[in-house]
Amino acid sequence: MDLGIRGRQALVCASSKGLGLACAQQLAREGVELVMLARGQEALEAAAQSIRAETGVKVITIAADIITPEGRAKVLAVCPAPDILVTNAGGPKPGNFREWSREDWLAAVDANMITPIELIRATVDKMIERKFGRIVNITSASVKHPIEHLGLSNGARAGLTGFVAGLARQTVAHNVTINNLLPGPFATDRLLQTTERLARDSGKNIDEVMAQRKKMVPAGRFGEPSEFGQACAFLCSAGAGFMTGQNLVLDGGIYPGTL
Repeated sequence: MDLGIRGRQALVCASSKGLGLACAQQLAREGVELVMLARGQEALEAAAQSIRAETGVKVITIAADIITPEGRAKVLAVCPAPDILVTNAGGPKPGNFREWSREDWLAAVDANMITPIELIRATVDKMIERKFGRIVNITSASVKHPIEHLGLSNGARAGLTGFVAGLARQTVAHNVTINNLLPGPFATDRLLQTTERLARDSGKNIDEVMAQRKKMVPAGRFGEPSEFGQACAFLCSAGAGFMTGQNLVLDGGIYPGTL
C-alpha cells in the first residue's frame, strides 16, 4: 500500500532508539526523508546509518536536547518546515507522588507537554501554507487508562492531549492533522526501567514482575516497536487527512473502555 508521502520530510524526535526509532524506520521505508534527533550522537548516527543502508533515503542527524530552548532552536534552524512532525520525549520517572517535588512536576510538564506544543507552534503554520501536514505526538496509554506509578506522566501527557483536542479542529480544514499515539507496554528500554522500579518496590524478582505484567496484556505479549512504527506511518499518510484530534491506543487490549 502506497501511503502517498514519498519525498516528504519528517522531523522525528528522540529517534535513536525505542518507539521514536521505529517511527523513523517505517517512515523511511515509505520514502520519507528524515531529520532524526536525540541527545546521544553515537547512538543517533548508528541508527541513521542503519536506515540509510536499508532504504537509501536522505537522513540528517542532530544531536540536541529538544526539551531545552537551545535544543529546539538548533533543530529548527536545520529543519524549520517539516511536512511531518513526530514529537517524542522520554517519560518522567515513576514512583509515589509523595516523593515528587515541584521541580519534578515542572520537568515532566516541560518535557511531555510544553516541548511538543512549542514544536507544533514553530511548524504548523508552514504546514497550513502548504496545505499538507501531519503531526503525531507519542504520548502514553496512561492518558486513557491512568497508571498508578506513572502519575507524572498521567498528568503532563493529559495536558498535551487537551491542548491538541482543540487545535486539531482548527488545522484539519487545511489538510493538517494532529493525532496522538498512546503506547502501552512495548518491548523497549522504558518498559525495562519501569519494571525494575516495580521490582525494587515490591521486593520481587524482575523476571517475575515482567511475567506478571505480560499476563495483564490480553494479547499475551508486549508490543513490538515495528508495530508502533507502522501505526505512526499510517497517521502520517496522505490518506489519513480525515482523522484528527484522535488518541490511538496501542496496548494489546489492556484499556477496558469502549470509547
